[in-house]
Amino acid sequence: MAFGLWFTLFELLLKLFLILAFVKKGSAGITSTFTRTKWQSFDIPLDHKVLAIPNGYNAPQQVHITQGDYDGKAVMISWVTADKPGSSRVQYGTSEKKYDFKADGTVANYTFYNYKSGYIHHCLVDGLEYETKYYYKIGEGHSYREFWFQTPPKIDPDSPFTFGIIGDLGQTYNSLSTLEHYMQSGGQTVLFLGDLSYADRYQYNDVGIRWDSWGRFIERSAAYQPWIWSAGNHEIEYMPDV
Repeated sequence: MAFGLWFTLFELLLKLFLILAFVKKGSAGITSTFTRTKWQSFDIPLDHKVLAIPNGYNAPQQVHITQGDYDGKAVMISWVTADKPGSSRVQYGTSEKKYDFKADGTVANYTFYNYKSGYIHHCLVDGLEYETKYYYKIGEGHSYREFWFQTPPKIDPDSPFTFGIIGDLGQTYNSLSTLEHYMQSGGQTVLFLGDLSYADRYQYNDVGIRWDSWGRFIERSAAYQPWIWSAGNHEIEYMPDV
């Protein structure tokens, strides 16, 4: 009995040694050397440049795109105008500063307690070509803004595609380092697992403000590639009297 126990322990130690030897020689699934800081992360203040409102009267802000169909040949472009509805038109084309096509979308807003949202625009851009870079323009007058996105390859089991998985992002300094790290990874789209802005951590009058600040925060990536969303428990905000 004692010999059998000793042999089993030896077998386990041998397996552990072989695993460690493999990890030392190979990556063993490690994709980067990025390590989250162990120190507490603080909220990004609202006057920080990464949360800044874009210049220009009624300029589009919180610009983001998501996949617009199941085939990869359409995107849904969304943005907010703060002062008035403005235009819901997207101009786009395959050459920079040359917009041969256009699409018109919809606009709506809502209220939550004492918060009133800006004017939220959604515009479907479809009939796109695979593996093509498109430039697009939104906004009016001198407050227009320009961005671009790349469509995915044609659907095929062997088509390479790189995506990132992000969840629980929030809007702290750790959130900023996570987003910057992802943007350096070469990812082509984000699968977001929920718990977006963590606005539910703020007082009632500040909830909507933090929704807006988070929309501006992720724009640096989400305006240029699809973010595909899932809701989490932190997307539940309760009315003050509930």
